[in-house]
This record gives sequence, structure tokens and C-alpha cells, in this order.
Amino acid sequence: MKYEAIVVGGGHAGCEASLALARLNHKTLLITGNIKNIADMPCNPSIGGPAKGVLVREIDALGGEMGINTDKSHLQLKMLNTKKGPAVHALRAQADKITYPKEMLKTLRSTKNLEIKEAIVDDLLVKDKKIYGVKLESGEEIQADVVILTTGTYLKADILVGSSRTPGGPHGEKEAKNLSDNLRKLGLTIQRLKTGTPPRIKKDTIDFSELEREDGDNVLRTFSYDFSPIYKIEDQIPCYLTYTNEKTHEIIRENLKKSSMYGGYVRGIGPRYCPSIEDKVVRFQDKERHQLFLEPESIYYDDIYLQGFSTSMPHDIQEKMVHSLKGLEKCEILKYAYAIEYDAIDPLEMKSSLENKIIENLFTAGQINGTSGYEEAAAQGLMAGINASLKLRGLEPLILKRNEAYLGVLIDDLVTKGTKEPYRMLTSRAEYRLLLRHDNADIRLREYGYQVGLIDEKRYQKFQTKLKNIKELETYLRETKISPIEKEIIEKLDTSPILDAISLYELIKRPEVTIDKLKKIGKIKKEYDAQVLEQVEISIKYEGYIKKALKEANKLKELENIKIPENINYNDISNIASEARQKLEIVKPITLGQASRISGVNPSDIAVLNIYLKRIKND
Repeated sequence: MKYEAIVVGGGHAGCEASLALARLNHKTLLITGNIKNIADMPCNPSIGGPAKGVLVREIDALGGEMGINTDKSHLQLKMLNTKKGPAVHALRAQADKITYPKEMLKTLRSTKNLEIKEAIVDDLLVKDKKIYGVKLESGEEIQADVVILTTGTYLKADILVGSSRTPGGPHGEKEAKNLSDNLRKLGLTIQRLKTGTPPRIKKDTIDFSELEREDGDNVLRTFSYDFSPIYKIEDQIPCYLTYTNEKTHEIIRENLKKSSMYGGYVRGIGPRYCPSIEDKVVRFQDKERHQLFLEPESIYYDDIYLQGFSTSMPHDIQEKMVHSLKGLEKCEILKYAYAIEYDAIDPLEMKSSLENKIIENLFTAGQINGTSGYEEAAAQGLMAGINASLKLRGLEPLILKRNEAYLGVLIDDLVTKGTKEPYRMLTSRAEYRLLLRHDNADIRLREYGYQVGLIDEKRYQKFQTKLKNIKELETYLRETKISPIEKEIIEKLDTSPILDAISLYELIKRPEVTIDKLKKIGKIKKEYDAQVLEQVEISIKYEGYIKKALKEANKLKELENIKIPENINYNDISNIASEARQKLEIVKPITLGQASRISGVNPSDIAVLNIYLKRIKND
């Protein structure tokens, strides 16, 4: 049978990729090793958090599913960093590990143009460096015009605990034995990575009276711009906080050689920004304790996830480590922690569209590209699905810039800088983070989603109404003034006196004055959606900073608008350093802006390249 698109892997990347393709009217086949594990959450039971929460909002703005699915299935919602500026605000959900995959599978099965097949992909069908399908472990061949690999941590996966190494994926499922070897034969560079997961604790054996309680927010929230809250604030399930101590650290130090990492049993490179607890103790010896969160996994079973306590120690040592923690002295471990090694490709071999540079019409997304996290995977899956669709339609790919989306930062980092360890999206990676806020993802990206075809007319018109209301409110605030004689109103605003008439717009720039206060004293009579009010207030209060960031972004835009021909020969350009020439050949940047971000390419090299590009353009 022939399909337009095949997606290999049913994790978060695979779900978004297959939904995007099917919704864009392409006959799509999703192949997964176990249908029961579609949209599985083998590690932390959460969606969102710093930077990651903005990614989920961007997925929703473009027409993806993760935000909507999280809104259907969470146990708790909390906005993080609210005491800081809006650039770092991020929504985080405790997701139900039973409900989340159940709802996603329901969505997949009800989507037109999408079929699901349970099988293991062993090899790719390639002719003249162009893919035309996949070969299953059974020997069956299935043809397609495009293929997207979203294999997660299953490529030659090994589970590591102490000195033991057991072939298998998360939960002990069958690994994909041969696919990464066959990718290597096709010319792709394969690297070995590692990640891990902490123990799960039986809820009834924890002494919660000894722990710090962390509740969800007391206001209703959603990830999706188009989904109304379906939960009650009082029904949210709390998390709890505890810490490691000197006894914990002593147990770890005494048994370091028994861990997979420090015993020399690990071959792959682990995530720098999500290290194991033994790695934290070794690397941060000055810290007396490390923060740990106890997070509920589901309302349907009793497991509590010990966030921050990832380890590859033997089971008997894990028992001692866990029982050294306050509140967990007598707890029962339901599932022991483990590390997992797996194969991934070198992301430098991808284009910015997530299409492979070596094999045409082969796209990759998620942990196979060297990333870590559900959100990073889903975001890439959506973009791979969109760009595979655009390729099928003979259209130009959608490439988001660094000043447009965290998604743009994520992909640009991968294809320009590469990674030798699991890449995690961080707020600090985005140089234009004030522009890439949680609150404005739809304003930045919804137009793209509409143009691509993933945002329907109803959702788009709702968005247009929001833009109209933002403009209307801003105009009203600029035109409406308060005079010095309105002393009673000024007193109610709890602000300093005014000497001359001042617009409400300028008044809101004062830290103590908010739109909510102006509403309460009757200065804003028309009712506006909370999203509109939030957007207007942030844009006014941070107007100066936003203008400065936009000015910097425009400088980037100038370089991004200078295209580099695909057939350029860097050996023809004199005065470029040899290292820069080598890196440019590997990355094959598509713009001068991308070239400027390559490690080893200096400003002098960019200046020479710019002159060369101008010359060949004028020839």
C-alpha cells in the first residue's frame, strides 16, 4: 500500500507530525511499536515549565495538539516565575499519565486521513538518495512520498542500573535493534546519548506532614487559546517539596562506583541541565542540599514521581538514598530509577525544515535529533509535519526565526550548533525572550498556522477579534485622560499626584497602576477578554524594553534576509579561515544570519562572505 506520508514512532513528536499531515489532507500512516504507548510519558508527569511552557503555547498557536490535550488531562496548573518579568512567565501542568495518552489516542483515531499500525521499522527504502518508504521487521515494505522518524529513545536502547545493561526501551518494551545501524549505512552520523528517570514512590507510605505543600493556582488557566477550562480550582492535586541532606550525599559518595555513570558502564552522553542526583552531588559539592518535588502521576494509581532524583544506582543503594529523605524514611519504592542509552543522529545533518540533508524527503523530530523533553519533541514533530506537507505540495518550508519563536531558537540551535548531549530548551537560550512571551504566542504565530492550513476559519476569526480588541483598548487608553482635579480617582489608584492631565496609557506605565485597578474605579467600562487585558498591560508597561528588543531583532532580520545559494563553493572564497570554511561546509547555512551563529565562524569571516555574496549577486 502507498501513503503520502509515514510517521515512525508514536511519542509526542510522532503524534504532532501525524496529526499535522492528516489534517492537511495527506494520507498518513503512523507506525508505532506499541499502540498502548502512544503519547506515553515515561519520565516526568508534567507538561510546560520555564521555556517549555512557551513552546506548548507556540504549538497551540500553530494548530498543534499538545496544549489542548494537556487542558483535557491535567491534575494541576501553575504559572511559574510570576514575581519576575513577563519574559520568564511559564505555565506548567501536572499531567495525568493515564488520561493524557488516552485522550491523544482518541484524537488520533478520530482524525480523517490517519491510520495507525503496530510494527517495528527496521530500515528505510531509499533510491538515489531519495526515500520512498520503510521496511518493517517482518520484511513488509510500505511506500510513501515522505517519511518522518520520531523514534524517541528506542534506537538500540539499553536500560542501565548499576553494572547491568538490558536491551529495551522505557517500561522494558522492545527496542528498535537495526534501524540506527541502517541509517549509518545510508550515510547518517549516529551518536550515543543517555537520559534517566527517578524512582516512583507509593503515595500511602509517604509522611506528607513533613513536606512543603505546593498547590496549583487559584485562577483558572489553559495552555490553549481556544479551550475553555474544564476543571475546578479546588479539585487540583497538590505537589510536595523535600530536599536531599548530608546523609543522602554521604550514601551517594560512598557508592559512586556502583552507579552506571561513575562505574564506567555508560557510553552515551547525558543531559547537562537535567543531571542525575549522583552527578549533582559530585558537580555541586558546595551545595548542602538539592530540591526535590513529589509529583502525582495519575488519579488512577498510587505512584508519586520523585522529581530531581534521577539515578542509575543499584536497587539496594536506591533504597538507602530514598529512605534518607525527609518524609520518605519509611516509604515503599514502586518502581526503581534507571538510565537509558539510545542512538540519535547528528542534527547538523538536518536542514532548518528538519529535512535530512543526505536523504531527500526524510524528516526527523524529537529525541532522534538529540533533544530532551516532551515539549521539544512535540514542537519539532509539528514543524516536521508542516514542512513535510509543504514539500509534498511543492511549497517553500516554514522556517521560524529566532526572534519569532522559541521553536525557531530550538531548531536553529540544533541545525547550526548541533549538540553532543540531550538538548533542553532554556529561557537563557533565547536572546529575544522579551519578544517570545507566554502571553503573545498567538500574536506571533497564529497567522502562520492559518496560512499553512492548521488553523480553521472559526479559530482565525476569534484571533482577529482579539487583535481588534487589543487595538481598540490601546486607542481608548491613549485618548482617555485623567486631570489633576480628579483627586478621588488618583487616591483610589494609590499612586503619586499628577501635575498635568495624563493619559491612562501613560498612567499604566507606573508600577502600582494596573488595568484591573482602572476597571474597578470605572475608568474602563467595556468588558474585554482576560487575554486582551494581559496583552495590553504588558505591552504598555514594558514598551521601552520591547522597542529595544525589536530594534535588535531588526538587525538580525537584515542578516537573515541575505540568502546563501545551496550550490555555493566555500573553497572559491579567499580570506575565510580554514575552520570557518570547514564548519560552513558541514552546516550549509541558508542565510548569512545563520552562518554568523556557527561556532568557529568569526565576524571577519562573515564580512568576507557578505562581500562575496554581493559580488556574485551583481555578476
